Amino acid sequence: MKQINKTLSDWLEHQPLQPLFLKLLSLCDDSCLYIVDRDQQVVHWSRGAEQLTGLKADDIAGKTCLPEYAIAEGGGYQKRLIKSSQTDQYHLELEKITQVLYNQDGLFAGGLGLLLPASKQAVSTTLPKDAPTLDGNQSFQGLLSRSPAMQAVFQIIRNAAETEATVLVRGESGSGKELVAKAIHDLSARRNAPFLAINCAALSSSLLDSELFGHVRGAFTGAVKDHSGLFQRAHGGTLFLDEVAELPLELQAKLLRVIQERNFIPVGGDRSIDVDVRIVAATHRSLREEVKMGRFREDLMYRLRVVPIFIPPLRERREDVSLLIWHFIQQHNADNFRQIEKIDPQAMRALLDYAWPGNIRELHNVVEYAFAVGRGATLRWSELPPEIRESRIIEPQPMQNMPLSADEESAAIRQALEKSNGKVTQAARTLGMSRATFWRKRKIYGI
Repeated sequence: MKQINKTLSDWLEHQPLQPLFLKLLSLCDDSCLYIVDRDQQVVHWSRGAEQLTGLKADDIAGKTCLPEYAIAEGGGYQKRLIKSSQTDQYHLELEKITQVLYNQDGLFAGGLGLLLPASKQAVSTTLPKDAPTLDGNQSFQGLLSRSPAMQAVFQIIRNAAETEATVLVRGESGSGKELVAKAIHDLSARRNAPFLAINCAALSSSLLDSELFGHVRGAFTGAVKDHSGLFQRAHGGTLFLDEVAELPLELQAKLLRVIQERNFIPVGGDRSIDVDVRIVAATHRSLREEVKMGRFREDLMYRLRVVPIFIPPLRERREDVSLLIWHFIQQHNADNFRQIEKIDPQAMRALLDYAWPGNIRELHNVVEYAFAVGRGATLRWSELPPEIRESRIIEPQPMQNMPLSADEESAAIRQALEKSNGKVTQAARTLGMSRATFWRKRKIYGI
């Protein structure tokens, strides 16, 4: 994208930027321009965008934008094709040009979007006839699955969203924990209020304290003004605490107070602030094990896991691999850089046999890798990352003398049954169990 020249940059330094920005928006009102904030809520929707999409600004301003108009954190200038559903229910193909915005602290602040009617010469993104298609039961709030286990998760999300209960989402990295949290928020009565998220493992204890609870001016060196924390900014909405097991013990006490008392004191403050926030937490660890090790408060664990939701890893729902591969292929086909119409059988076998330790995030990265390194309409085995081309299915090891959590043991039993095509004796022998023990554990885990 063309850079701002020095002459313009020098001129801008002496202009009142807010009035200038508002005048520019007014001049561009006939263009299909829109703006979303860091929470993907629409803060501006031009008259041109209304006319092109059929969506009225009064109806969507201050609300979470539709998924096709979202501007994701990461990257900068992006250009892609999207399909938009107009109010009269027909689909319109648009070119979406976006620019991510960051605030003075370098944090994601939202983005600008420009919509244009797609060129008639645009390449079709229709998938081949043999590609799996989605029905209404397989697509749920951005989560895609045909697995019975995930259908049960979808139902728990629906039910939990109708309440104000605190939810704890358990799942491996890349399995979609934040999507689950966002689905709970979007289906709840809080859907029009903020949804904010933070990774508790990404910041030091002091920074995390300030980011969660805010601070007052002079609380510490560099605190030149009051800062509203996430709890205050999420008032009326939902706060997603990712990797909550990494929360330092001293902050666990403050979090427990917020849940119990619905108020908190900012760093350096002397008065409490009332807050109404629903908490959805997530972790890839067992909080019970963390409590036993003395790293997590037992009283906080019970407060957080009122409604526990476990997301099965991708290796336990192999039926979703092909579905997700074609979903991500369709997304990248829309960029018009490369059009993949089929997958070579050898490549598909490798993709289906891979263990996917990074789950859905890793699968998406693999598809993006193939688009980057390959050319042509066929995704070939040679275009897959080395770890997939060189991988071999590792037979489960006997479970004797191996201290496994309930989730790990359940996963091992499922995998053994899958590898043995449902033959109980063979699966039990693989895990080093007697047939009777194997049957008993299947009953315990509902397998």
